[in-house]
Amino acid sequence: MGTTVSLDSNLVSAARSYSSVESRSVPRQIEHWAKIGRIAEDNPDLNYSAIKNILLGLADIAEGDVEDYNGSL
Repeated sequence: MGTTVSLDSNLVSAARSYSSVESRSVPRQIEHWAKIGRIAEDNPDLNYSAIKNILLGLADIAEGDVEDYNGSL
């Protein structure tokens, strides 16, 4: 369900630039930033790289792209 909000033009302009690089729409880019920001606020000890890697790992699990860990390298 969409909701109309008023956003600062500088934020929208930055989102437009990032969205083209990340292959997202402007609204999806803003949603991405909001998601990362929410996670960062809930987990202040995690940096962006850690958050990104956790999200990538969760996406792998959701896609079934996992292997059993056998305890040896």
